[in-house]
Amino acid sequence: MDYYRTQEIPDPESELEPEKPPFWRQALWEIISTLIPAALIALFINVYVAEAAEIEAGPSMQPNLYAGYRVMTEKISYYLHAPRRGDIVVVERPELEGNLIKRVMGLPGEVIEVRNGHTYINGEPVDEPWIVFFGGRDIPATHIPAGHVFIIGDNRPNSRDSREIGAVPFEDIIGRAWFVYWPLEDFQFLPSPTY
Repeated sequence: MDYYRTQEIPDPESELEPEKPPFWRQALWEIISTLIPAALIALFINVYVAEAAEIEAGPSMQPNLYAGYRVMTEKISYYLHAPRRGDIVVVERPELEGNLIKRVMGLPGEVIEVRNGHTYINGEPVDEPWIVFFGGRDIPATHIPAGHVFIIGDNRPNSRDSREIGAVPFEDIIGRAWFVYWPLEDFQFLPSPTY
């Protein structure tokens, strides 16, 4: 007589909850699953997008940038176009102790000359709307090879730059200095003049 089927009602106390992993294991997993992606994103940004740089000892970019300033260097624009005259760039120099930060003055294929700190491109004086301390070492008319730029510090008498080390290949340029972020009271964007 199967007219009535009986169904067993489960006892709520008899059901076992799945066993939870120990607290330390959960905490470790949360830390790892947060830190690894964050580290990978930070690494990607540092390699391909932007990088912080400190202006080390030396007055070569004064009065516009001072030792101890920290600048954010953006790297994307030079994937899209070559460096432009007036850009402030951070240059990796493996044979030197640190990176250089200088202003691009000469472009590939141009003839550059420096007299009393004033720059001449193809025999014509260059308008420099930023503040410059003129003077320092002169160089005769020099052809800038393809794939290179000529960089000079704004403090011409106190700058180790392309007048001494020669034109810099594009691949040595880390990026364009975008803005000063430290010290906070000196925060400023670093514009690139258009010519």
